Amino acid sequence: MVKDMLPAGNVEVIEAKDGVEGLDLIHKEHPNLIMLDFLLPKKSGWDVYQELQKDPQLCYIPLMLMSGRKEEVTEKLPEPFQFFAFVEKPFEKKQLVGAIKEAMQKAAQKKKAVPAPAGAPPAAAPAAAAAPAAGDRASSAEIQALKKQMAQMQGEINLLKKQLGQVVTLIKQKLK
Repeated sequence: MVKDMLPAGNVEVIEAKDGVEGLDLIHKEHPNLIMLDFLLPKKSGWDVYQELQKDPQLCYIPLMLMSGRKEEVTEKLPEPFQFFAFVEKPFEKKQLVGAIKEAMQKAAQKKKAVPAPAGAPPAAAPAAAAAPAAGDRASSAEIQALKKQMAQMQGEINLLKKQLGQVVTLIKQKLK
């Protein structure tokens, strides 16, 4: 259904029947956009999302998350959604197109805002910055160390968010 709603043009759609197949295809194809359902068989959209965020080659691909149960998404990923677009099912073509545009914009913002994770290829630097002056070397090394520390802290924050989401889910289940 979603495939039929996409704007006509030079678009190749690769579909997966479950989260495991979807993640495999993402690793093989490196798509320009990922449209991820939160509720999937075999491997949930939440699990796929977490694996994408850990992978320095895949974490910057524009992501549109969709679900018919927004509360399940917000239990694990609190709003506002900073680095991906969300569209609640059912949705119209206009909402889908808007979410795709939003996903592209947020991915571009993420590339600017978040330092590349450890192991990611470095961004292209201008030729003038390739050979810093002697006084700039310490500053450059300090900046790199801080970026590495920030990436590590972001990973820890993501883990804490996951754990907090699990605790909230457990508490909600106990209250029912």
